[in-house]
Amino acid sequence: MPTKQEQEPASDEVVAVGPGVLRSQLPVQMPGLGHVNMYILEGPDGAAVVDPGLPTPSSWRAIQDRLRKAGVPLKRVHTVLVTHSHPDHYGGARRLAAETGADIVTHEAFRNWFAPAGEHHDDEEAPPVVAGPPWARPTPWGGAPHRPPLRRRIVFRLGRSRMTPPTPTRRVHDGERVALAGRDWVAVHTPGHTPDHLCLFDAEEGLFLSGDHVLPTITPHIGGITPLDDPLASFFASLDRVASLDGVASVLPAHGLPFADLAGRVAAIRRHHEERLDTLRAAGVAAGPTTVDVLSKELFKPRSWGHMADSETFAHLEHLRLAGEAECWEEDGRLVYRVAG
Repeated sequence: MPTKQEQEPASDEVVAVGPGVLRSQLPVQMPGLGHVNMYILEGPDGAAVVDPGLPTPSSWRAIQDRLRKAGVPLKRVHTVLVTHSHPDHYGGARRLAAETGADIVTHEAFRNWFAPAGEHHDDEEAPPVVAGPPWARPTPWGGAPHRPPLRRRIVFRLGRSRMTPPTPTRRVHDGERVALAGRDWVAVHTPGHTPDHLCLFDAEEGLFLSGDHVLPTITPHIGGITPLDDPLASFFASLDRVASLDGVASVLPAHGLPFADLAGRVAAIRRHHEERLDTLRAAGVAAGPTTVDVLSKELFKPRSWGHMADSETFAHLEHLRLAGEAECWEEDGRLVYRVAG
């Protein structure tokens, strides 16, 4: 049985979570997740949709069902807002925009992580694409490239046109105001989970759309394969920033249920990563010079071993290195780390 809110399967209910704001859930078949929350924000000029799920036929059917239950015809959707460049958040945006003519709104740093080799963006404002499937790229810490199960690779190849992120029609910057549900929300750039992660704050009603930045019962993945020099430091700074927002009454996460204590949840997430750094310090000193994959097994339980665990371990090791608590060098195509005693 699932033990975390974020793992629960999608419900077909549509629930009011604030004035003009409805929470619905779309099915997600991804490790550790059972659904994504698609928020529907209703205003006098129509509706905005936040994070319209995966680019799959079943998700598209669920989108139509949830909008129908909310009493929102497709033709009234004028905006699709995507919190960040992961497919369980942007997947339905392209089709929704095609069906409705809606604007696609993202942070200005939104980028394409899943482009087929040789593909180029038609969006002049976009950061450069990352070409090729994720497993075709060497890892920065060395060793054998990540290679997911054959079935997942086949699904990716067959559906790669759907996996390509949409081209935003509006890229917002930090602090910009976005009209949703008949009032202004402030864009809050929160790099860490991804470099382009975007949250939105409605100071009038005290609502905070947190995306994957702050989740109720799990901590978001902080990977090391990113343009950010120190993704963990960026994440910490983003956590501190949202914890300091005045007047947040309800946090609306991308997975799991709304919750009230933003500062308390931020403190718990930060403590989790600080404990992970402490574990890494102790394991690194005990092991002496060693590699990312070895130390990854000290941070994660066997069921989690693999590419994502290695990537997060690399991010934590780089955080220690940049803080002067570790050094690294390359040997036989792998990075070797020595953690200071």
